[in-house]
Amino acid sequence: MQPQFKIREESADDAAILSDLSAAAFGPGRFTRAAYKVREGVSPTPKLCLTVWSDDRLRGGVRLTPVAIGEEKRALLLGPLIVDPAYAGKGYGRTLVTQGLERAIAEGFRLVVLVGDMPYYGRFGFRPVSPGRITMPGPVDPERLLAIELVPGALEGAAGLMQALNG
Repeated sequence: MQPQFKIREESADDAAILSDLSAAAFGPGRFTRAAYKVREGVSPTPKLCLTVWSDDRLRGGVRLTPVAIGEEKRALLLGPLIVDPAYAGKGYGRTLVTQGLERAIAEGFRLVVLVGDMPYYGRFGFRPVSPGRITMPGPVDPERLLAIELVPGALEGAAGLMQALNG
């Protein structure tokens, strides 16, 4: 039987629980990661930050942060995607990513980039970014830098340093 859950926009009340889930999933080293450095000091954009709930409890979340990459100013950085380990493999993460991409399209974004595993994110249409095309403020394994064009050709204008925009 498929678990029942609800998706809703992240609220300020969710921050502590999401922080705890992130600490459990990524450990203290998460603060040194390039994707974290891009998001540092940028407030979440509620329409682009989603949480998943079951049994009236927060089980995970995803954030999409507006970024500029070269000439491309309508891009997003996806992450972190967090799911309570007790609920992994039950469709929570898949639903968060799918609904996040749908919202990104509805909001007029053209490109979504992330640092993650191709076997997981490839099923959503993410593909590797050519090495050196997009840089981040910190080291990134080039095989883990992935992107999906929400508008064909969006990656063509995206080259250079990724910088967060206040959405």
